[in-house]
Amino acid sequence: MSTMFAFLVGKRISLRERIIMQEALNQFSIGGLVRLAKYILIFTVVIEGVGATILFFYWQRIYSPIQALYLAVFHSIAAFCNAGFTLFSDNLMKYKGSLIINLTIMTLIILGGIGFLVLLELYQSVKKKSLSLHTKLVLTITIILILFGSISIFLMEFKNIDTLGNLSLKDKIYTSIFQSVTSRTAGFNTIHIGSMLDSTLGLIIILMFIGASPGSTGGGIKTTTFGLIILYVWSSLTGKKEMNLYKRRVSPEIIPKVLTVITLCLILVITMTILLSFIERENFIKALFEVVSAFGTVGLSTGITPSLSIAGKIIIIFTMFAGKIGPLGLALSLLIQKRKPEIIKYPEEKIIVG
Repeated sequence: MSTMFAFLVGKRISLRERIIMQEALNQFSIGGLVRLAKYILIFTVVIEGVGATILFFYWQRIYSPIQALYLAVFHSIAAFCNAGFTLFSDNLMKYKGSLIINLTIMTLIILGGIGFLVLLELYQSVKKKSLSLHTKLVLTITIILILFGSISIFLMEFKNIDTLGNLSLKDKIYTSIFQSVTSRTAGFNTIHIGSMLDSTLGLIIILMFIGASPGSTGGGIKTTTFGLIILYVWSSLTGKKEMNLYKRRVSPEIIPKVLTVITLCLILVITMTILLSFIERENFIKALFEVVSAFGTVGLSTGITPSLSIAGKIIIIFTMFAGKIGPLGLALSLLIQKRKPEIIKYPEEKIIVG
């Protein structure tokens, strides 16, 4: 937003502002940041505009033109920004059988969730015909999670009469795919979340914890973090000293950050879940679901949020705040003391693990 206003008034972007943009957009260097910021603005307006247009033509058959336009713009922005807010009392449950609504909302969620850098690379790939390792990993993990989530939700909820059981085969497929996509980042739902089986809630908790991709509009530990830890574990199990992916070697220097992010996130989620479960005397799986949903800034709920006490709501608020900033960024900001150089090197000794 700051960059957009700077563009409007013709202001030059200073070095300090470029460094801030670098941190905000998770970029490796400050080169090309202004150009990336321009593309972000263009992509946002164009994608949300196309989504709103499609939704408008669908809803103008049901509502007045003004109301249809309002609904279309609101839901297009909410979907692309992975906000998950809806203006309908039942979320999007009455549209579970609509291909247009399902496909449009899912596309907006995915485009908003894969990250602006990936969108830019996909846009430029027509000329360059090559993608970076980051983009390939993001797209691979995103596709795997969507497919895995869709198939799992379809199979586990197939006979549950409170969710998919009474739906036609077509609606079951639509709903399973939609819920898999929206569970990681957005928070829309076309079936009642509180009526799902505990096994399905456990699956959605995992999807919410992973979340979207770096530099996107979604939360979670990010798809690349999840992909790298899986790659690291696989390399360790197979005895490989290097991590190779798509004929590229992944720098081992990134692994400590990956482990730190996952550890801090797990500590945050486990601590908040125990506190919420203790204070509210609530079912543990539902408390865990609520906390992970807040951490991933997803917005899904099993239905217990409105009945939470003040203390419970404060826990959820703090978890959302920490999840949006990122546990790593929050921890670093709290460690205000300056790092002291390690001038003493102690003797090395081995510890048994595993």
